[in-house]
Amino acid sequence: MRVLGRRLVLAGCAAAGLTALLPGPARALTLDQARVQGLVGELPNGYVAARRSAPGVSDLVDSINRQRRQRYRQIAQQTDVPLAAVEQQAGQALIERLPPGVWYMNTQNQWVQK
Repeated sequence: MRVLGRRLVLAGCAAAGLTALLPGPARALTLDQARVQGLVGELPNGYVAARRSAPGVSDLVDSINRQRRQRYRQIAQQTDVPLAAVEQQAGQALIERLPPGVWYMNTQNQWVQK
């Protein structure tokens, strides 16, 4: 199938909510989808954690956290700020920007919905 044709098929399936019928990466769970479904939540340390088990959640959490850790390290090195401080600042900013209904862990280690 041509690339353009494949893109149109994927866009049409996604729009119709049929991504579960597609093979492999085309139906991979996104962070936004996992958040909306309550599968993952934001942590005050700038990372995400699984709230409930579902296919793909563990891989998603590992991937997001790996990418964030890499970015936080870059920021820490560029700004000469401790990594922990960068993580905390990022966590606070991420939680503040969450849309209503999304889960996050508060400073008392309790899951709460925004």
